[in-house]
Amino acid sequence: MRAGIVVTGTEVLNGRVRDRNGPWLADRLAELGVDLAYVTIVGDRPDDMERALRFMAGEGIDLVLTSGGLGPTADDLTAEVVGRFLGRELVLDEALAARIEAIVRPLLARWPNIDPGALRVGTRKQATVPAGATVLEPVGTAPGLVVPPASAESEAQGESGASAESEASEAHAESGESEVESRGKRSQSAGNARARVGARTPTVVVLPGPPRELQPMWSAAVQTDAFRRALAGATVYEQRTMRLFGIPESEIAKTLREARAQGVELDRLEVTTCLKRGELEIVTRYEPDAAGIYEAFARVVRTRHADTLFSADGRTVDEQVADLLRGDGSRPPWRIAVAESCTGGELAARLTGPPGASEYVAGGVVVYSNEAKTELAGVDPELIEEHGAVSEEVARALAAGVRARMEVDVGVGVTGVAGPGGGTEAKPVGLVWLSVAGPAGALLTRSVNLPGGRADIRDRTTTVALHLVRRLLAGPAIPAVSPGSAGEADG
Repeated sequence: MRAGIVVTGTEVLNGRVRDRNGPWLADRLAELGVDLAYVTIVGDRPDDMERALRFMAGEGIDLVLTSGGLGPTADDLTAEVVGRFLGRELVLDEALAARIEAIVRPLLARWPNIDPGALRVGTRKQATVPAGATVLEPVGTAPGLVVPPASAESEAQGESGASAESEASEAHAESGESEVESRGKRSQSAGNARARVGARTPTVVVLPGPPRELQPMWSAAVQTDAFRRALAGATVYEQRTMRLFGIPESEIAKTLREARAQGVELDRLEVTTCLKRGELEIVTRYEPDAAGIYEAFARVVRTRHADTLFSADGRTVDEQVADLLRGDGSRPPWRIAVAESCTGGELAARLTGPPGASEYVAGGVVVYSNEAKTELAGVDPELIEEHGAVSEEVARALAAGVRARMEVDVGVGVTGVAGPGGGTEAKPVGLVWLSVAGPAGALLTRSVNLPGGRADIRDRTTTVALHLVRRLLAGPAIPAVSPGSAGEADG
């Protein structure tokens, strides 16, 4: 079974807003064993959206997910476009309109200048849905929809709450006469839409744009009968992830050749590699009967990269560090604090990312200036004068200082040249010194020379820092960092 995703929104198309829905939905489809074939971003233009839908139908896509375009304004036209594409007339769902009205009613009390008439028009617009659609209850104000093609005569309509066709005239009158009349005329061509896209017209799941609304609504969508019918032919896949640190991507190409030479049937596996944040991620998807083939491949990876494979179960270094700090219950959690210069708080952001981080993160300081290094982390100004702010000595002093001042178990110090200016021959852009001071006098200090621009250097520095913390807490030697992945380790 193959699926496509259509993300709508001119702000997403232009890059003003980053698409968070496409990647998230891709992961959810993978969990269901659905093969994602296309992700398309279109602006708020109905013709472009319908062309995207027709393209996917022409490619034999069975299921299309859309995000965005479900609001109360005139440019929110996803429901209309999907209805026309699937050959379903728009009808007003009175019960849904009442539920949306109850959601937005408090706005009138909060903002008395809101026009109640305009609010009602917007509410009824959101409640005008393709006939036969299954309605997904709003998380915000916008309902979602699961819309099968009109040819699916057996589609159960009990969940949709969509009104009968006879109610359409009332919707036209009360939602804004000219706008809805125009929609009604456009929807008359709906029957021809099926002829354009052919017999393999997909089921379309229509979801809101804000991730905070889309993500909980997805759980409701997959439970509907319409969605389950669409997934009837889906293949079950297993997916496994291995993560390595300090290895160039070219090494995995050699590993794949070695695995094939050892008789591993790689044609039964879908192996993808991605260099991300200084780490190499190997994601493998396969059908359940190929589990033994995957295990053979994983053994080759473990054997060839024993010194750089840090996660065989897909867990990230962020999760591993969180678990190591939290402990197994035999001791209280270890507390950590950071003193950051070139990363400007990004390491603290990663440490506090996992839920429950307050158990083990005490805090941090951004010590960008030399004065801040002295006043906030207790670094001796003479040390800075003698060795420079970007040095092994200052990194160690930052780690020890923040550990002592915040009375924690683990202190981390980071200082470097993120660029694009400020580098010298002795200390070029990309040079970063990191130090981790832990319990019982444990201390790890490293320098790395990181490639890339300023944002890359800062981000990859946080990855190196987390791996240093992981090494100190877990014990195994951290792998040397190779150029082109996270940098070069020395010191």
